[in-house]
Amino acid sequence: MPSIDEKRVYGAAAGATRALVASTVGVVSVGVSDDIVGEFGIDGGCVARDLAVSGDVLAVATDDDVLVGDYESTDHGPATTVAVGDTVTAVAPDGTVSRLADDGWEPLGTVASPAVADGPFVGGEDGVVRVDDDGLSPVGLADVRDLAATPVPYAATDDGLYRLGNGWRRVREGSFRAVTATEETVAAATAEGVVTRGGPWGDDWREHRESSVVALAAFDDSLFGLTGDGRLRVTVGDGWRGRTLGVPEPAAVAVTGRAVRPE
Repeated sequence: MPSIDEKRVYGAAAGATRALVASTVGVVSVGVSDDIVGEFGIDGGCVARDLAVSGDVLAVATDDDVLVGDYESTDHGPATTVAVGDTVTAVAPDGTVSRLADDGWEPLGTVASPAVADGPFVGGEDGVVRVDDDGLSPVGLADVRDLAATPVPYAATDDGLYRLGNGWRRVREGSFRAVTATEETVAAATAEGVVTRGGPWGDDWREHRESSVVALAAFDDSLFGLTGDGRLRVTVGDGWRGRTLGVPEPAAVAVTGRAVRPE
């Protein structure tokens, strides 16, 4: 398998959507035009366990620190998951949840076996908590594997896909491990495949035979699926295309929407 130490070019057009993938060799930047995966290469070298993007703000959870912006240190220490909302939220391996303030990190409390952070929410073995002005507030559920915070919160758990309204309501049965949502669409993954609803997939749930997806991201009408063996898969509603990135331990994918300009 070829190395990705140097940037590889596959004819991506300037102005393509930019996807970012967290892996143990670093954060990989990938140019995607519709469902065609083009140029990709290492954007920041680190052992990345998670990443999050909101607007122009990037945060990366690594084995050593939480990196923000152009991979700048924040002196957090190791982190397993990270979120970007009104501020940056990070979770340490021991479950300590902190938010980034002007004068450094502010510890807010702890969660058991943290799995994911998104927006103002953190999920794990004991369910979902919300980060608010007073610290952490329990929101319910248990054994949460993934979260999509906005516009309507969804949670992927071992016994189903849940939506938060007046309490959590299960909308799909199954053992889910990834979820993403936009104002128009929601998508979630089990080990066997992906389900979608809204946008180009219509008002009813649609099943896709895309197995081994461990992370999802949505941008406009595009859906990105990252597999455990390092493939980035993309659909715009009419089938899936993709490419093997060749990265070890892929953990997360996010989409910035910013242009990628080949060098």
